[in-house]
Amino acid sequence: QLVESGGGLVQPGGSLRLSCTASGFAFSSYAMSWYRQVPGKERELVATITRGGGSTNYEDSVKGRFTISRDNAKNLVYLQMNSLKPEDTAVYYCYARRSFGIGVYEYWGQGTQVTVSS
Repeated sequence: QLVESGGGLVQPGGSLRLSCTASGFAFSSYAMSWYRQVPGKERELVATITRGGGSTNYEDSVKGRFTISRDNAKNLVYLQMNSLKPEDTAVYYCYARRSFGIGVYEYWGQGTQVTVSS
């Protein structure tokens, strides 16, 4: 299970930190990602972090503004979002993925709304 928190309303230029709490699976064995989705559009990958946290990747529009991190001791993954823009408004989802041979185990959170508006 994945449960996101930390969303809300923020003014342009502001910051938010999203958190995702994992339970019921071996968190440290899963790569973790944040996705976002606006109505009428496909879900978009925002950021990914490897199992040990040693490598991260970002969607181009958030590079230099967003930071993904994880705490494997606490089963938590974070998304620090700075210099927020109205186009960052979306529902943000936490995602966990692990490959087993030809299979994939994956989990999705329920999403948390982020609204950037003055």
